Amino acid sequence: MLRSFLVWLQTSLGKGPEEFDPSWSEALLGSLNFWGLLEGTHLISLMLFAGVMLVIDLRLMGVALKTIPNSVITRRLLPLVLGGFTIMVITGTALFFAKPLVYYHNIWFRLKLCFLVLAGLNILWFHLVLHRHQDQWDALERPPTAVRLSGLASITVWLLVIIMGRFIAYNWYECGKPQTAFINQVQACATSEQGAVVIEAVHP
Repeated sequence: MLRSFLVWLQTSLGKGPEEFDPSWSEALLGSLNFWGLLEGTHLISLMLFAGVMLVIDLRLMGVALKTIPNSVITRRLLPLVLGGFTIMVITGTALFFAKPLVYYHNIWFRLKLCFLVLAGLNILWFHLVLHRHQDQWDALERPPTAVRLSGLASITVWLLVIIMGRFIAYNWYECGKPQTAFINQVQACATSEQGAVVIEAVHP
């Protein structure tokens, strides 16, 4: 059902009455300059978000800016975090809209989504559990272990999100190429236009 929706999204939504009229997705992908502008904006907003989050997380870990309370750093940097994140989500959604089926059958994109979920869970854990007692550790140079672990988890998971996003550009595991059965299964290659091609076992 999800793939059928993505097929409609890529090939039918906004399509004109003529046979060769592009859909909105196809028009976006085929745009001369807007696609590059969109991708560049996504990368810049990602750098803004990740860079500011790194500062916040290093303070949570007790590694940097130890003499400044966590609440002061967060209060001053939160607008940048929210601004970068908002632009990143909007441009990322637009990039997905241009090639939904390509991303759907891409193992790196699927891993990126998994790490994004983990990042979200870590944020929830911090705000629902750890942040409730911030007044007890706010000014400490070395916050409690749970807080430091949350900061470390944030850095690790967001780094993995960035790495997976970068790998999306490479076609090492593209459907239609000989792959292991596991890779074909993870990417749902059997339902793709290229199909699933399993690497044949080599017998001595």
